[in-house]
Amino acid sequence: MQINRNQQILMEMVENYKKLKEVDSIGLGGSSTAKMADNKSDYDIYIYGKNEPPVEDRRKIAEKFADNPEVDNHYFETGDTFRLRATGKPIDIMYRNPEFIENNVKWVWEEGNASLGYTTCFVDNIQKTEILYDKNGWLKNIKERVSTPYPDKLAQNIIQKNFTYLKDAMFSYRDQIASAIERADFVSINHRCAAFLASYFDIIFAKNKVLNPGEKKLIPFALNNCKILPKDFEHDVKTLAVGDIAKRLPTADNLIENLRKIL
Repeated sequence: MQINRNQQILMEMVENYKKLKEVDSIGLGGSSTAKMADNKSDYDIYIYGKNEPPVEDRRKIAEKFADNPEVDNHYFETGDTFRLRATGKPIDIMYRNPEFIENNVKWVWEEGNASLGYTTCFVDNIQKTEILYDKNGWLKNIKERVSTPYPDKLAQNIIQKNFTYLKDAMFSYRDQIASAIERADFVSINHRCAAFLASYFDIIFAKNKVLNPGEKKLIPFALNNCKILPKDFEHDVKTLAVGDIAKRLPTADNLIENLRKIL
């Protein structure tokens, strides 16, 4: 089966990467371990170490498994991307400093600080990561730190910060959407609606004490994992995201008021 071949190659890759002295831990994350994968999903591989392995060492490994790999890109974080020569499976390798993850876990999970949207995404990533290699047990330890019950303080802070900025704050997302519509600035309309929805879903997940999985398949994820959802949740989210421009602002108002009723 294709999936078995992909898994076999994945293990061969891990054997190569773990020989690099800079590598402390390797994890498999993303949709593969969140049970959200489909036939377009890639393997998200996280390689942890205080120092990044040399580019040429990484290139040699990538070229064992792929033609024309894109090594050492920096679009979001340091990474290598390629498709497996044998199966065509997309591979996305990200290099992360353990200190960055530890600081995020402390700031969010242990101290209860919230951001505007995506607050618990890194916590979710760590919690769902499958350990492939863990030289000193760091990855196991950090996973244990985020395997505790969802903190009440964090849920409250996420809800308060994000809900306030949906409409009640000066220059709120609702205000920004209204201004963009008045200007007929279609790029800004979509940008502000996306930011609105990022905070909206952060609130939904915090209310249900469910970690935020990021950006993909949020409607089905919420329907499957959240017991408490606002009235007309699916319809209104879709309308704000892709509906007629004239419907965006009243839909944002509906989303806010129906959300207010469950908080």
